[in-house]
Amino acid sequence: MDNILKRLSIIRKNGLYRECRYLSSVQSPKVNMDGREIILLGSNNYLGLCDDSQLKEAAIDAINKYGVGAGGSRLTTGSCDLHKKLEEKIADFKGTEKALVYNTGYMANVGILSALCDRKWTIFCDKANHASILDGCLLSGAKLVRYKHGDMDDLEKKIHMNKGAYNLIVTDGVFSMDGDIAPLSHIVKLAKKHGILTMVDDAHGVGVLGENGAGTASYLGVNEEIDVQMGTLSKAIPSVGGYVAGKKEIIDYLKNVSKSFIFSTALPPSAIAVSLEAIEMIQKDKERRERLKNLATWFKNELQSMGFSMTNTITPIIPVIIGDVEKTVKLSESLLEEGIYIPGIRPPTVPKGTSRLRISIMATHTYEDLEYVLKVIKYHGKRLKIIEG
Repeated sequence: MDNILKRLSIIRKNGLYRECRYLSSVQSPKVNMDGREIILLGSNNYLGLCDDSQLKEAAIDAINKYGVGAGGSRLTTGSCDLHKKLEEKIADFKGTEKALVYNTGYMANVGILSALCDRKWTIFCDKANHASILDGCLLSGAKLVRYKHGDMDDLEKKIHMNKGAYNLIVTDGVFSMDGDIAPLSHIVKLAKKHGILTMVDDAHGVGVLGENGAGTASYLGVNEEIDVQMGTLSKAIPSVGGYVAGKKEIIDYLKNVSKSFIFSTALPPSAIAVSLEAIEMIQKDKERRERLKNLATWFKNELQSMGFSMTNTITPIIPVIIGDVEKTVKLSESLLEEGIYIPGIRPPTVPKGTSRLRISIMATHTYEDLEYVLKVIKYHGKRLKIIEG
């Protein structure tokens, strides 16, 4: 216990202590937080579908028909016909032979990687990949080789130095803290050249990028060349869950071997029904994706013109790089006092010296609210000497 208290004290001392913030309203551009109306700019609800009436109706109808719980794991009594329909819908959406639904994106990554790979494998992993990917790699027991973020020269060099009997390249499609996109075309070329399997975590690309919102691989024209496509049902798709899509043999293997799938109670039918309906809506609604793109591009350009340091993002994820932990926390807290919530992201989520505000735009934000945010962030950016003023 003394060791835990000591470590917790160090976390507090270094400005890295975290607490939950509680909302008492729907996830939308404006929320009720601690009894105040706040403009929310930290949500992964990119398309603004969390409060959609059609999706709420789908959940209610499913509860009325199937009840509130699944009652068992997928391979015992927990599967209902909605699970089958969703997996077929995901496979069609992603352009693959088959798909499998997990309970969360984290469980999907851990379950996929630990089932596919073992000590005979080498996994080449982008250094900016999500923590769930890293944990899956470590749990697999494979040799883990991390290459510089998005650096294809470094990846190829490390392939030459570390290639084993069996190999996998795994990357985020859209990087959740940087908003940039993996160079999938180059990764595919390297994978073909060296006979390596590829896996993409497209949690932040699905619904936002690609033909009919199918994601990053679709956006970059390499959809059929990625062996394993993973994603979530909890961001642009406003439900809960994760999935893997790929060739029939891979999906059948994971269904029989992946522990996080086998040993978990199934998702409730209401969540599955929402995901099914949301994918249908996303495939048809190009206008919402276009509005999201235009809002995010305009907002990013405005911040850059003020002198804020940004990443090379073309997505609704807009990181404002502060660097210093204390200044990052102060800026986030100052904005909250003015009725704006943008989370301050600090190590270990991001590398030391790169603390940032992680802004995320929703298609349902208004220009009026975002103009207010720009005015306030500019004022406090100057006050804290983050930008010149």
